[in-house]
Amino acid sequence: MAVQGHPHRSSGFHLPSFRRNRPASATDGTVKDVAGTTAAAAYAFASLRLLTGFVFLWAFLDKTFGFGYATPSGNGWIDSGSPTKGFLGGVAAGPMESTFHDWAGAAWADWLFMLGLLGVGLALVAGIGLRLAAVAGTAMMALMWIAEWPPAKHLSDGSPSMSTNPFAEYHVVYAVVLIALAVVGAGATWGLGRAWARIPFVTRHPWLR
Repeated sequence: MAVQGHPHRSSGFHLPSFRRNRPASATDGTVKDVAGTTAAAAYAFASLRLLTGFVFLWAFLDKTFGFGYATPSGNGWIDSGSPTKGFLGGVAAGPMESTFHDWAGAAWADWLFMLGLLGVGLALVAGIGLRLAAVAGTAMMALMWIAEWPPAKHLSDGSPSMSTNPFAEYHVVYAVVLIALAVVGAGATWGLGRAWARIPFVTRHPWLR
């Protein structure tokens, strides 16, 4: 600017202008780096969201139709099998052992469990309602953590529990992932999060985002 304001001065050196442009270039580069990092993080969280959503959806589908993986063929929910009877009936440790045995195979428990798997799975894959999905999914993971009761070294019959970690078990990891996805708004990338947030009813009730 000083050189342009006095054209009669020598233009042999433009150090003042050169020095002013360097911070600007550095700033531009920093902005690009930050933008690139932000975009990479958004894609990473979107990938994590989709994979986690598929975990929940697959569990729902396998337990419903009995694909022969965790649920034997012919023992699916549509074949009158119970999604909760085997798991809750096999609880052998923890403060809620007898309670889970009472719940095992109950129709209301089957419906709540399956609707939870389906709802959380669809929310994650679509990228909508992540806050509600985080609350519901975390509650489900907490109950399953209590059912397996990783802190126990021995089961109620005295046999080793084979627990690999007394706290940081995979249900805890899933719960943390669900909360993180909701906090960062991971539904905006590769999902319907932005469109969902613009719906008037959702705008009035942010907990639905």
